[in-house]
Amino acid sequence: MNIFVYTKKGCPNCVTAKQLLKSKGLKFIENDMDTESVRQAFHFAYPDAKQMPQIFINDQRVGGLTGLQAALKALNL
Repeated sequence: MNIFVYTKKGCPNCVTAKQLLKSKGLKFIENDMDTESVRQAFHFAYPDAKQMPQIFINDQRVGGLTGLQAALKALNL
């Protein structure tokens, strides 16, 4: 399973999402939106995404923390 998490500093939902993934033993790649090149590329690809974190599981955008929780439940994790 490929999981990418886009986060930014000072985001409590980002911290919670990462803790949730770790508690399930799921590995993920974190992308820091405070890095200019990451932010620009992300906003070019997903201009409608306003909240953080933004999470992708197997190349499918599940959204933020609530979307992650729903996706993990659907995957029985």
